[in-house]
Amino acid sequence: MNELPFTGERFVPGTRGEIWIEHWHRYHFARRWVAGREVLDVACGEGYGTALLARDAASVVGVDVSAKAIAHAQSVYANVSNARFECASCTKLPLADASVDVAVTFETIEHIEGQEAFLAELARVLRPSGLLVLSCPNRLEYRDKRGFDNPFHVKELYREELAKLVGARFPHSAWYGQRPSFFSLIAPESKAAAGEVVEVEESNPADASSQLANPLYFLLTASREAAVVASAPPVVSVLADRGDWVHRDYEKVMRDLQVTVERGEALERQVSDRERSISTLQEEVRSLQHAHEELRDALAQREQALAKSESESAMRADAIAVREREILRRRGWRWWLRLPFVRLGILDE
Repeated sequence: MNELPFTGERFVPGTRGEIWIEHWHRYHFARRWVAGREVLDVACGEGYGTALLARDAASVVGVDVSAKAIAHAQSVYANVSNARFECASCTKLPLADASVDVAVTFETIEHIEGQEAFLAELARVLRPSGLLVLSCPNRLEYRDKRGFDNPFHVKELYREELAKLVGARFPHSAWYGQRPSFFSLIAPESKAAAGEVVEVEESNPADASSQLANPLYFLLTASREAAVVASAPPVVSVLADRGDWVHRDYEKVMRDLQVTVERGEALERQVSDRERSISTLQEEVRSLQHAHEELRDALAQREQALAKSESESAMRADAIAVREREILRRRGWRWWLRLPFVRLGILDE
């Protein structure tokens, strides 16, 4: 498979954290408008969203400025017959005028300088009755309140700035808000009259269910008369944590956990370094012991050689002493008087 790494900004399926919920939710949300239509997915990245929209659309064109991302998408989603992928800039789309019914572009506009040109290009390729589905960060919440500077973003927008940009080309709009957080969700077992449920698993987020598979609690309404129950049609109810208390607590726990993990990894590295140091020291000790043994053997051999040399020297000294005594003896007149008798064999030497 043509692998595409996670850069920290472009989402890749399998990336952990809340980012996968954000990205998959947007594409599932957009599916309601694409059935049987010609669709454009701008800044398609890895291609997972284009492939998801292709399940309902007549055809989908995924466009991205990254040649590597497009090559990956063409390889991984080659079996999606009604989807194709093109490498191009979002301000120069490789499509004819008025050629698509729906243009989807998520988290794109904040990455470019030419934001007006981008909206103009979207207006060009959309048919007069076409629909734009767009998302971008809310600068007030994303950057200002969190003090977060995303190095991949060129220009984030406040609501009024985005409304002005979009309104110049598309005068009619309906606004939605998205915030990944902790929510309490109450959903009917029957089809909802209002709202929708999109339940997926991280391991297979393309396959969605419109019902909660495993509710933690049951809630019900009951009456002796059917009309009483029917008076309030089934709807999806979401209670959101406006202050994000649970989410902030979760983030704190995750930060603390990350610190703990980093400390644990640092300790493991220290233990590993010390074990390597101990191993090195042990090897040095073994080398020193071996050298000591070699030195001891050499000293023993030298002592033996020295003892032998001393013994030989002592023997030579004794021999020299005997000869010196003999020389002294032969220098005396007695030796010379005895010499004739010794030679005649009369006396012993």
